[in-house]
Amino acid sequence: MINKVVFPLVMALALFNQGCNSTTTLTTPSNPAKMGELIIAEPLPVNYKSEIAIARLSEVLTRVQISEEQRAQLFYDRGVLFDSVGLRSLARLDFSRALQLKPNLVDAYNFLGIHYTQMQEFSQAYEQFDSALELAPLHEYAYLNRGIALYYGARPELAVQDFEAFHHQQLDDPYRILWLYLTEHEVDAKQAIHQLNKRIKNVDDRTWAKQVIKMYIGELSQQEFINSLTYGVETNKQLTDRLCEAYFYLGKYNQILGDELAAANFFKLSLSTNVYEFVEHRYAKLELDLMSSTKALSTVP
Repeated sequence: MINKVVFPLVMALALFNQGCNSTTTLTTPSNPAKMGELIIAEPLPVNYKSEIAIARLSEVLTRVQISEEQRAQLFYDRGVLFDSVGLRSLARLDFSRALQLKPNLVDAYNFLGIHYTQMQEFSQAYEQFDSALELAPLHEYAYLNRGIALYYGARPELAVQDFEAFHHQQLDDPYRILWLYLTEHEVDAKQAIHQLNKRIKNVDDRTWAKQVIKMYIGELSQQEFINSLTYGVETNKQLTDRLCEAYFYLGKYNQILGDELAAANFFKLSLSTNVYEFVEHRYAKLELDLMSSTKALSTVP
């Protein structure tokens, strides 16, 4: 998981109180994972704190006299909350409102770009990320998200450039390594796996996601990887977060191997966790949409 945004609610709640007072190079596993052997977690419920925060922000926006800049920030904050509980259309509406009031709100552009990517409206996504980077050239997550948009928009050479910029900010981050690998694979599969074998050396052995890379380079089979998913996990939340990531990358792994059915099942399992904020959850749905579109086109006479 690559976390992207932390949103301030202190001002909003203070105002509320004030208002009330006023080609594959991967190793094919000999025993692919069977669905009956998979680990399933209880899907995450909607956080009641998020629901309460949305209600309070809504009251601030309708009942309290605030400046346009404050209103823009509150629209953005509520948009982030809507996004975190899967209410993407409402989130987009709030991000757009925030930008109408405050056109230099960088993170709102970043979020809108993510949403346009999920909707396969890639040209608009590029525009949003370009706007974010024009305002904040060092905004590393805009590079990540623009790289993802370029990857899904079938422009892998450009995507590699963004993922390299993102990767160089933290060379030991396994998620940055994985996204760079997935994109490089579209350009040169043999060179991509070579680079992956080199970059894994930068990742601490105590980092769980290193197991994903080990599977990709053939040091672990799918079943061995799945058997390791509960190591160090103490709560259902931790398990759900991990499974959201693991099943997405299993989906990409099987996709590269050419097993589209297994890939689709793993993407569905990632979605079933309801971890809406994770990059992996966001793009598991897009993967399924793209697979459905490809299948539909292949049946056209």
